[in-house]
Amino acid sequence: MPKVVGFKTTDVRFPTSRGLDGSDAMNKDPDYSAAYLELITDDPKLSGYGLVFTCGRGNDLQCDAIEIFAAYAVGRDVDDLAKTMGEFARSLVRDSQMRWLGPEKGLIHMAAGAVVNAAWDLVSKRSGKPLWKYLSDLSPEEIVELVDFRYISDALTPTEALAILNKAKTNRAKNEASLITDGLPAYTTTPGWLGYSDEKMVTLAKQAVADGFTLIKLKCGGSKEDDRRRLKLARDAIGPDIRLAIDANQVWDVPEAIEWINSLGDVNLHWVEEPTNPDDVVGHAAIAKAIAPVRVATGEHVANRIIFKQMLQSKSLSFVQIDASRVAGINENIAIILMAAKFGIPVCPHAGGVGLCEMVQHLAMFDYVAVSGEQPDRVVEFVDHLHEHFVVPTDIRRARYMPPSKAGAGAEMFAQSVSDFTFPTGKQWLNN
Repeated sequence: MPKVVGFKTTDVRFPTSRGLDGSDAMNKDPDYSAAYLELITDDPKLSGYGLVFTCGRGNDLQCDAIEIFAAYAVGRDVDDLAKTMGEFARSLVRDSQMRWLGPEKGLIHMAAGAVVNAAWDLVSKRSGKPLWKYLSDLSPEEIVELVDFRYISDALTPTEALAILNKAKTNRAKNEASLITDGLPAYTTTPGWLGYSDEKMVTLAKQAVADGFTLIKLKCGGSKEDDRRRLKLARDAIGPDIRLAIDANQVWDVPEAIEWINSLGDVNLHWVEEPTNPDDVVGHAAIAKAIAPVRVATGEHVANRIIFKQMLQSKSLSFVQIDASRVAGINENIAIILMAAKFGIPVCPHAGGVGLCEMVQHLAMFDYVAVSGEQPDRVVEFVDHLHEHFVVPTDIRRARYMPPSKAGAGAEMFAQSVSDFTFPTGKQWLNN
């Protein structure tokens, strides 16, 4: 039976700032990066991979934090991990000394998530299944055991979670067949980076519609004049029937957000994403009330399940945007998915970045098959950057995510890509 015998972290950075790919009002020159973890086993054919997405500087600090938690996995039998992933994930989050540095937020929490996700990569590879299928095949009782209910039992109890999963179980086979045939609907942010020219934005928006996307998202928050101009250009380019959303990336204060959004005119916005600080539950609720019928979407920077709980309880959002590397990994995202199901809020994952599409698709597919089933507003973000570096890249057809069939959780990159983009010694950095 394979056992974890070591680990390796690598600071991988892609120079996306050179083309302003990924640029928004808060992140004006991002270098999309991954604090990349490999869990090494004594089986040379089996390694587990996880990563934390960053925007460049500080990626080395994230690698350092991951190394602290990766040591917890060394010596663990992979088959034993498969039986105890709930306990393993809780042991990382609940370390009594490390909690002083959080608790459950920031570098430390995300580092724990990288290790949890790498362990899931090992477990799902060992089973021969892609992660979405592995999770969807677990019994409701096994799924509930994965969740840390501490701090969220006032919103979701184990008994309630079990009832949600048991209710969905009867439709698993039908949902899985539909997923394999039709995939899950995607939306795209590819046209919308703030640093793109109007001409490039319009061209990419028209191409997105031609490719079948029915929801397009633009970055906003630079200036009201620019936002009004770009939104009008986008609406004229895509027509009245394509949904249009905007993303402020936390740049506004609460009163500013309300005034700014309400000044944009009638462009039929589907949602406004991250209108203010991601920790401000009350502020999001105030914005949601003031900008209705435009709705609020948020979650990619929400630190943990507790803040998600409060947002759901206070009606601060209409779309839950989980992120594959923001919270403490797959287990905590399962908790968030179950809470969203109880409150009847669709999970519309954040993606893009480095590997986020590859990773979060598994969570969205698990949600569809084993938790929530069909939801008319469900979409998964897609950004057409950097997929060529992943061993199992996303498969987008007709603007839909098609489920991966290869075993694993999605974070594994090609060794050559890791080598070429290692910062600062990789050839892609040395040659520029």
